[in-house]
Amino acid sequence: MNESALITLAGIGLTALACQWFAWSVKLPAILFLLLAGIVAGPVTGWLDPEALFGDLLFPLVSLSVAVILFEGALTLNFQQIRGLEKVVRNLVTVGIIVTWTIITLITRLALGFEWEICILFGAVTLVTGPTVIVPMLRTVRPNARIANILRWEGIVIDPIGALLAVLVYEFIIAGAGPEGGGGTPFGHTLAAFGQIIGIGTTLGAVAGHSLGVILRRRLMPEYLHNVATLTLVCGVYAISNAFQEESGLLTVTVMGVWIANMKDTPVEEILDFKESLSLLLISVLFIVLAARMEFSQFAQLGVPAVWVFLAIQFVARPAKVLVSTIGSSLKWSERALLGWIAPRGIVAAAVSALFAIRLEGAGYEQAHFIVPLTFMVIIGTVTLQSATSRLIATALGVAEPEPKGFLVIGANIVARAIAKALTERGFQTLLTDTSWNNIKDARMEGLKTFYGHPVSEHADRRLDLVGIGGMLGLSQIGQLNVLSAMRYRNEFGANNIYTLLTSAQKEAGEKHRAAADRSGSPLFGDDVTYSKAASLIGQGAEMRAATLTENFDFEAYKEKNGRKAIPMFAIDPKDRIRVFTASGDTVKPEPGWTVLSLVQPDEDKENRKSGNRNPGAPETKPGNL
Repeated sequence: MNESALITLAGIGLTALACQWFAWSVKLPAILFLLLAGIVAGPVTGWLDPEALFGDLLFPLVSLSVAVILFEGALTLNFQQIRGLEKVVRNLVTVGIIVTWTIITLITRLALGFEWEICILFGAVTLVTGPTVIVPMLRTVRPNARIANILRWEGIVIDPIGALLAVLVYEFIIAGAGPEGGGGTPFGHTLAAFGQIIGIGTTLGAVAGHSLGVILRRRLMPEYLHNVATLTLVCGVYAISNAFQEESGLLTVTVMGVWIANMKDTPVEEILDFKESLSLLLISVLFIVLAARMEFSQFAQLGVPAVWVFLAIQFVARPAKVLVSTIGSSLKWSERALLGWIAPRGIVAAAVSALFAIRLEGAGYEQAHFIVPLTFMVIIGTVTLQSATSRLIATALGVAEPEPKGFLVIGANIVARAIAKALTERGFQTLLTDTSWNNIKDARMEGLKTFYGHPVSEHADRRLDLVGIGGMLGLSQIGQLNVLSAMRYRNEFGANNIYTLLTSAQKEAGEKHRAAADRSGSPLFGDDVTYSKAASLIGQGAEMRAATLTENFDFEAYKEKNGRKAIPMFAIDPKDRIRVFTASGDTVKPEPGWTVLSLVQPDEDKENRKSGNRNPGAPETKPGNL
């Protein structure tokens, strides 16, 4: 029995990994494939039975997982990101909720004829737009920063609010409004529960967030314990909050995360990295497990009316919510249109619906078991439709950001300017950063986009515009700055997209005096290429030149022709994707049809003719020792 459970758990993990990997390869939200995998594993094949596998621990594990997911999302909510848009976010999670809740409740009642209590509860459960599907969708859609920040804030803040509303509706029903109610005072009971949830959740979340923030900021705990301590504290605070008042834990961990995110000088980067990985695992497993609990017979009983519910949520409830919430805002009509289209439901809706469906079934509501399949139909419908169309709609509306294929260039010196200008001429966006005003001025004179300031500074964190940027080139003559920047932007662009040009001092330094390769990025261009060498060659007239390869003139022929006069730096394939040559030398293999961008030394015979030297017997001029 234990061996069978172990195999099942391992199978869930492997399936989750396969779904995430496949979703990445086809550029679609992983939730689609996770739900499909759960349905196949559960009702189709019967391989996975969550109740038999986890028993009474199923919903405690689900609850703790949702708490960790919400905390991780709240850690990314910095108030500076929505400066000027606070009113829109506030309206979306207040008056917008009322609009959505009312429309969903009414359409559920009209289409399916459920009891009012079930309709109201379903409306509360499905008004949430969780970060578990919003964030992956934003990576694919890539709307502008205003839309992305609004959607992310709404998705994270609305999750605990939706859960809170579901709790209040449940408390109202159980207090006396349902068939098994005791004829009590449901309004008074619900009002008391609401006050306790808000009071306990806000107070405990603020205290826990501030305490953890102070510990992190003052370095009162060793760094290797930060991740473990944070995870333990989140679970502990969630459990304590629920012990004081049932279902207040989600609000508590959300307040805790937002509090830490907005404390000054609090190091949360490594915690975020850990939580992102953990949340990815939890989300993947939860969707498979919860989908495996469904039954096809329930979908069949819902029939066509359930489709009308979904259509009303997509085409009526969401547009109406955005229309009301953005009155008087600075958002363009195109931005409002995309906001009115994107509102996928996620793991919180799935988990909360499953939780309260079980409880209401036990309280005598026969229609309660339809809440789960109806919720999953909304989840599948919104995610499928919106993920398949949102990028096209965003592009058509003119609110989609360009493909992130540009480079953040550290340094605006002679080497950085030459490379950035060549890339810009080929259609690749570049942004040069430097603390030298003379370098910045020269770069601007050449028409290059610049940022005057230190690339690793609080000012850069607030003002550096990385839209369309997908990698970093460390081209500063200060080696330590390149390494520091590589460490800073490693999480931003991914380790595989960080490159640095070594200086002579770094090249000559011993291994124990050189930064680790996984921290400093891939060394650029070649084993013998340093900043000093590139700068010297450019000073002697070397230029960035492009050459297109053909069947008769492949890369080997190109190297044979140019020899040591050319330093290949970049290769661009026919689909306009760029590859960077590194010191390893075997990472890029240009093929016919590709364009190779190299730093090419001037032809000496041509230079001699330009300078008036017509004597073929004149001694050859050689460059100095580089």
